This record gives sequence, structure tokens and C-alpha cells, in this order.
Amino acid sequence: MLARRRLALLALVGLIAVPSQAAQAQEAAAGVPELDAWVGRTLETFEVPGVAVTIVKDGEVVLATGYGVRRIGEATPVDERTRFGIASNTKAFTATALGILVEDGKLEWDGRVIDYLPWFRMWDPWVTRELTVRDLLVHRSGLGLGQGDLLYWP
Repeated sequence: MLARRRLALLALVGLIAVPSQAAQAQEAAAGVPELDAWVGRTLETFEVPGVAVTIVKDGEVVLATGYGVRRIGEATPVDERTRFGIASNTKAFTATALGILVEDGKLEWDGRVIDYLPWFRMWDPWVTRELTVRDLLVHRSGLGLGQGDLLYWP
């Protein structure tokens, strides 16, 4: 349980690194050559132009830095403030956050969505009434590709 919370926190802090701690984090990065080498190999192996990395220890950002460039063929480097479109990665964040709520007894996997979100509506009243949290997470909702996902719309 604690490991999942730490992972969720790491992911969230990685998305919104605190700028005032950036200088301190840059100093920490200089002392971790193994990390630099590993990130370099990973970028090359997966043909990724750049990545931002944040490490949190005991609730404090100890490293926030960027590696590589923002776009292939361009020289603009990635730094701790670079924003990335994360698309389907939000599924993992959402599932982790919901798992924490389940462990805390605030949500049930098989609880009905309308019990938590009374305003929620599907096209069919029966589906609205019976749809569970688990149904949403395992893609049994009946929603089509891109429904409600603004990335699919110009």
C-alpha cells in the first residue's frame, strides 16, 4: 500500500516539479552519474528524444532535471519545466489513485459509479444505474474510442 502511494506521489510530483527546488535538484543530478548513463541508454534504446526525471525522497524533491531534446531535429533541451502530453499514461495514474481509495475504504471496485458521482449519465438508464468502477477501468462501459477524449478532436 505504501509503495503504491509513493509511486503515485512520485508520478504527480514529476508532472508538477517545484521550480524553487530546481537549483538544488540540478546539484543532486551532478552527483548521480549512474542515473545519467542509464537515462542516456534508455533514450537511445527506445528512440526517445528527451525525458524529464523527478525523484522525491521523504516528501522532498531531491532531483528534477531533463535529458535530451524536446523534438527530434531541434536543439531545444528538455528541462525540469518541460511539459509532455501523457495521453494513455493517465490510465495508470487513475487506476493507482482509485486503488488507494479502495484501500482506504472510500471506494469499492464493484461499487456503482452513480453512488460516487450522482450526476453521471450514460445513454441507457440501465447502464447508468448498473455501471461499476471496475467496468470503467476494464473498458466494459460501452463508450466508443475517443468519447470524451479531447485528444481525438481537432
